[in-house]
Amino acid sequence: MSSDEDVAAASRHTHFIGKKENIIQARRVVKSVGERDVLVIYHQGDFYAIDVRCYHSGGPLQEGDIEDFDGRTCIVCPWHKYKITLAEGEGLYQAVDPSVKPLKPSWCSKGIKQRVHTVTVSNEDVFLTLNDSPGPIDSDYYQTEKYRNTFLKEGPKKTK
Repeated sequence: MSSDEDVAAASRHTHFIGKKENIIQARRVVKSVGERDVLVIYHQGDFYAIDVRCYHSGGPLQEGDIEDFDGRTCIVCPWHKYKITLAEGEGLYQAVDPSVKPLKPSWCSKGIKQRVHTVTVSNEDVFLTLNDSPGPIDSDYYQTEKYRNTFLKEGPKKTK
């Protein structure tokens, strides 16, 4: 593939999200990119992008708090308080080893659960490149047309 073909292929997968300053001011922006709904976040000098619906039950992550757990920046789903790392999309949980006294909780990974995407800044413009790695990730379910149609008909779930 020639260098011009490489650039053309890359540009097909890179999507303009907005002006850097506007996204910094907004802190969170939800965009439909290709066939995905993506949440772009600006937090403490960094940009992140993840699927907008939580992998567990489809909760609206754009409404979640951003917190630090054991040195890892996470978004907390507003529906069931699932913690998802912004950089890797890992689901985190707090575990204890019952054989160790006194009990000391530690943060553990459930593995990659939320699809994360790449954000780049060029000439004060913010671009997103979708993560198209093969193999399913749990959050992919909430990107399907079937789910979107169901969600739009029934509306959001009530939180308890």
